[in-house]
Amino acid sequence: MAAADQEPHVSEVCPRSFQDNSYRDGFLGTVADLQKAGVLQDVVIEVEDHQFPCHRLVLSAASPYFRAMFTSGMAESRQETVVLQGLDAGMFEEILSYIYTGTVRMSLDKVQPMYQAADLLQLHYVRDTCSSYMVMSLASSTCVDMYNFADAFSVDMVLNRCRQWVCRHFAKFVSSEEFCRLSVDQLTEIISHDELDVKEEMTVWEAVVRWVQHNREERLHHLPSILPHIRFNLLTSDDTAAILGHPLVREDPERTVITNLVKESSNLPRRVGMDSLEMALLFCTSSNEILYMNPRSGKYISCSYDCESLRSAEAITVTSNNDIYILAEEPEDPDLLYMLEYNHAGNMWECARPPSMYRPEKDTNLGLHYKCLVEADGVLYYLYVVSRRISASVWIRKYNWQTDQWQECSRLKLREADVEYMTTLSCGPHLYFLQNTDLHRYDPDQDRWCKLTPPKVMPHLYTAAALGAEIFCADHEFTKAMVYHTESDCWQILRGWRAGPMYMDHTFTPNFFVLENQLYLLLEQFNGIYDTAEDSLIFVYDRASDAWSSRGLRATLPIKDVDKVSGLLLPVAHMYLPCLKGEDK
Repeated sequence: MAAADQEPHVSEVCPRSFQDNSYRDGFLGTVADLQKAGVLQDVVIEVEDHQFPCHRLVLSAASPYFRAMFTSGMAESRQETVVLQGLDAGMFEEILSYIYTGTVRMSLDKVQPMYQAADLLQLHYVRDTCSSYMVMSLASSTCVDMYNFADAFSVDMVLNRCRQWVCRHFAKFVSSEEFCRLSVDQLTEIISHDELDVKEEMTVWEAVVRWVQHNREERLHHLPSILPHIRFNLLTSDDTAAILGHPLVREDPERTVITNLVKESSNLPRRVGMDSLEMALLFCTSSNEILYMNPRSGKYISCSYDCESLRSAEAITVTSNNDIYILAEEPEDPDLLYMLEYNHAGNMWECARPPSMYRPEKDTNLGLHYKCLVEADGVLYYLYVVSRRISASVWIRKYNWQTDQWQECSRLKLREADVEYMTTLSCGPHLYFLQNTDLHRYDPDQDRWCKLTPPKVMPHLYTAAALGAEIFCADHEFTKAMVYHTESDCWQILRGWRAGPMYMDHTFTPNFFVLENQLYLLLEQFNGIYDTAEDSLIFVYDRASDAWSSRGLRATLPIKDVDKVSGLLLPVAHMYLPCLKGEDK
């Protein structure tokens, strides 16, 4: 036998490792079953007179706190019953559920005591999950409570995001009862920030007045320590005089001190809100780039992001609170969609609170032709059109902030299976679904659809935008434009595009957007002879003359190859220019 044909000696075979991927999940499931059945338990943990039989080995494996308790020769290592102080029995039951199953259930009423329990027991995953949940749950009604909790327990991530949230929503926040609950240290810390979203410094003074007058007797003496944080160099002489003449200043025993403070000049910088601008967002998903544009001001700023999920973005919306959300493919599981939220202060995209959901396409019997993310009256909705051979329908899910779940809503059955041209948008408290031949309105309060008067002379509906109580729409090549009056359920024909001689060989694709309470048009033009994209143009609509004009605009878009995520094609947001670290174009 040739040497090459000889079998290797057993000792010469290289050793190999084989991984049983199901073992870990199976082992954890078995441990959970043992706990549920009360088998092999060897210690009882007592919390607030409630007894929890457990396994020392499992507790030690999950928690460094228990591992030290049971392995370091402490008295508890020999006791059959161990009493834990400083814990809530209900929270320990939740913690125990996590230890035996690997799943932690979170809600607003549980998150703070859960954080305290996880911090004590050194369960880092649970503690960090609590921090993330608090960040994602920030709102006017929760901010001060979370601010106080994060300050007391040094939860830096939550504390920083609370400050960012208050700064970004300052004008709205100061009108809430929660604002009046701030301590003097919290108030001065907040109004000292450059990131405060205020158009003028008098807004800060008016907020201070409201805070003091909420409990005048106890708070008036804090005024001299608060006033240095107001930027008097940003006030007009009339505003300064108004402050000096205000009753809080005139009647204060330390009026001289306050007067001197007001008159002292300072060189503090402008707040970011003083350099903010409404801007439309254009995506280039192939390069993770977003173009922020305001043609009236001539601002075009391009930003690139280190976020691969932008390439798989399926829908985008800007809420009434100026929160920007994107629905995209989850990096670890392409069958799931998850939500990204734009962090204005950091100019970055982060995972948002709404949980992931399965793609509708996971059901292989469904044919999806349209997806949209839209907000109405503070609620997020995800709409998609399902078509089969002879029928089509609009499916809708809404996100419930209280239960932290996506819920199915009433479906809309469409008259035709052809669903090529359609759009969805919110106007007032309702959602509107437009097609070439149909118009339907969804009422969230009633969870019901109703049929309205359709745009009968609108072929190939392509774009729509809501302005006040009206909806403007246009066809694919902008030969026709119409406006729908939602209050009277009637349509009016508007002037479409009238191409001059220089545009005779071009076709046009329109995109409406509303910027600074005016209707704008992004007109993408294509050369029919060479079949190439050319410069995109910007126009504004003059309602009085029923005409589109580029007068006073920087009307040519600085880039050509721009993708538009489905849903609102050109979402508009209030952007903070000092935070946008991008390239001017």
